[in-house]
Amino acid sequence: MGARSADRHSGGGRPVQTGKGERLADWADGRLGVYGLAKAQMRKVFPDHPSFMLGEICLYTFLILILTGVYLTLFFEPSSAETVYHGSYEPLNGIIMTRAYESTLDISFDVRGGLLIRQIHHWAAVVFVAGMLIHMMRVFFTGAFRKPRELNWLFGWTLLFLGIITGLTGYSLPDDLLSGTGLRFAQGAILSVPVVGTYLSFFLFGGEFPGDDIIARLYPIHILLLPGIMLGLVVAHLILVFYHKHTQFPGPGRDQKSVVGMPFLPVYMAKAGGFFFLVFGVLSVMGAIATINPVWAFGPYRADLVTTGAQPDWYLGFSEGLIRVMPGWEINAFGHTLALGVFIPFSLFPLIMLAIGVYPFIEAWITGDKREHHILDRPRNQPTRTGLGVAWLSLYGVLLIGGGNDIVATRFHLSINVITWAVRIGFFVVPVLAFIITRRICLGLQRRDRDKVLHGRESGTIKRLPHGEFVEVHEPLSQEQRFTLTQHEHVPPYEVGPTVDANGVVRKVRPTERLRARLARVMHGPNTHIPKPTPEEYRELTSGDHHHH
Repeated sequence: MGARSADRHSGGGRPVQTGKGERLADWADGRLGVYGLAKAQMRKVFPDHPSFMLGEICLYTFLILILTGVYLTLFFEPSSAETVYHGSYEPLNGIIMTRAYESTLDISFDVRGGLLIRQIHHWAAVVFVAGMLIHMMRVFFTGAFRKPRELNWLFGWTLLFLGIITGLTGYSLPDDLLSGTGLRFAQGAILSVPVVGTYLSFFLFGGEFPGDDIIARLYPIHILLLPGIMLGLVVAHLILVFYHKHTQFPGPGRDQKSVVGMPFLPVYMAKAGGFFFLVFGVLSVMGAIATINPVWAFGPYRADLVTTGAQPDWYLGFSEGLIRVMPGWEINAFGHTLALGVFIPFSLFPLIMLAIGVYPFIEAWITGDKREHHILDRPRNQPTRTGLGVAWLSLYGVLLIGGGNDIVATRFHLSINVITWAVRIGFFVVPVLAFIITRRICLGLQRRDRDKVLHGRESGTIKRLPHGEFVEVHEPLSQEQRFTLTQHEHVPPYEVGPTVDANGVVRKVRPTERLRARLARVMHGPNTHIPKPTPEEYRELTSGDHHHH
């Protein structure tokens, strides 16, 4: 430790005074061991691809949400106590409203920078959920959720689910007519839960709707409970990304044991810092020029009023679409009414989300693949998985239209009944068509890759042969390009095997094994991939002049 003291001795025995920064670093290292940790982790290599920025957008918007949220909490009053407004916004002067709505108006019109911060906060929430959804779709389509990253997929899925709930609690706080309508919608869905629905509603709202307690209860959930859980999940997510290393797209020099990219420090840190300020700048511009949630235009919430064209934020349009297009089925028994027209779609939303969360484990069970995967799939090489992802996105789009059926009807001068029935039919038909079409597109792209490897890329140059025939000259691919197009593997589907052995003894096959075999044929069967070109085929075609035309 003598060599790391404040005074070091030079070769001539004269003490050399160290700087304050170095002494502080020595002090911290002696107590925290940060030097060894930094040396091991700061040079970690990260691959470079534009799609990897999606996760960073989620992280940065989450940080921006926390920063802007802290500012807003200084001025917002989560109270349902009624007051008469006398403030800067003249059209609402003399109107009875809650303190929550009044403080929101004060933030928007009287607090310096308040409206800009409110708008940045709301836009950041929209971008945050959108970024998480697109990021998870990138992970899904490329197979980045496979071992050893299943837990990280669950962390991301939980963040998405909590982000949606946090958004609902957040835009319900101002107590304007739009958010109050959304709360009324949520309360109706809660009431549809058999046996306990009424008790849940009374507990949340503090009595009959709208009650006096809902805002005071949503506030700590929105600013403390949910963000605290999400912050812990973000930290755990990033720790696992560091521990497992980043996935990478296929290419030369990349395999399951090596990573090709730039070091975390200084290259990646510099890029990440610049990207954070870029995201913050874009959100600031959006908040400054694009109005979102103008609560003063809606007015305070009253239980006897509803806004025309009331819509939730886009990420809850899925659940609202389910409820809006569901037939109004009811069952009356033993003096109780079971509102199936609300309860079934209210249950479907978490069930569909749950299916997304457990998908990595279902695919691993079907394929029986227990290896670690650090190289990403090209979506075209997994047609079934890609088809399922596109089918889910198409279902989301159909139900989003259902959630805004009144807006679509008025904008395009259509019958709302026609739109509702189109969404009902589309709920069953569109995902199936999307799945079939996507699989065919993936197989077509696989055929194109095979032709590229064997014949090369079309150059656009036309050549006339001696006997008068015109052909297009093809440029052969480089070795790197051929490797990228052919590095994937075709996994043979799981098979039950013979049910009768050599001695004629019948082997009992469990129903789960038969189901697994059927699903494996769907996912990796003979019609799910185009055979890769063999070295013999390539040598035969390239031995002469075949590769030129």
